[in-house]
Amino acid sequence: MKLSLCNEVIRELPFERQCGLAAGLGYRGLEVAPFTLGDDAWRMPASRRAEIRSACSAAGIAVSGLHWLLAAPQGLSITTSDRAVWQKSVEVLRALVELCADLGGDYLVHGSPAQRRVVEADDGRRAEEAWRIAASEAGQAGVTYCLEPLARPDCNFVNTLAEAADVVKRNGNPALAIMIDTLAAGLEEKEPVADAVRRWMPTGLMAHVQFNDRSKRGPGQGDDRFAPVVRALNETGYTGWVAMEPFVYEPDGPTCAARMIGYVAGLLEQGA
Repeated sequence: MKLSLCNEVIRELPFERQCGLAAGLGYRGLEVAPFTLGDDAWRMPASRRAEIRSACSAAGIAVSGLHWLLAAPQGLSITTSDRAVWQKSVEVLRALVELCADLGGDYLVHGSPAQRRVVEADDGRRAEEAWRIAASEAGQAGVTYCLEPLARPDCNFVNTLAEAADVVKRNGNPALAIMIDTLAAGLEEKEPVADAVRRWMPTGLMAHVQFNDRSKRGPGQGDDRFAPVVRALNETGYTGWVAMEPFVYEPDGPTCAARMIGYVAGLLEQGA
């Protein structure tokens, strides 16, 4: 398994310093939230893309993937009946797939709960159409587009791994996959997170993992125990990226980043 840090944890630093800090702590990747690179990161010029690749190379780290895809620009939605807004949102998704590939990333994570809120019956259909287009782009670009089940009440559409898997199966494109976020899974799944990993990883539908505690802190900083999850990932042969995605950074981002990798790397060394 390869450990990645969600870069919004240290977003107050210039990107070049984010790379250096993460690499120095032992992370092999940064999972980049495009909004940390500006509201128009989705149309980033080639020169800036080259600078980001160079910064990663110099630090010996990779962009593992992208997440928080629709946080910026404001007003996006893949469920809205406003056709112009929906088309702009899909345009952003398609551009972010290209950006991910250009930066050397392996995957994109579609969370963005506010931008997929469902109110009417047709809203879900519009979301699936957006995901169909994004998955098609991902397949052509050689990256994987991951649907992230998110917990209520923050999200009211695709809350469980089974619901995400149903969307993926209906789509039928191998570039579209599910992923597991331990915070959401801990709140929404009817079984322990480790058992959910054992259930879903062998299906071939799961392509990514994010670690966070149900307290919204990082792994090892709350009451959730991650040794069983690491054990389940080992047992199922997972060798992909595991991204650390806390929402509460205590006492600060860099310290939180250091504590998370210390805890998880220790579990990996022990074989959990």
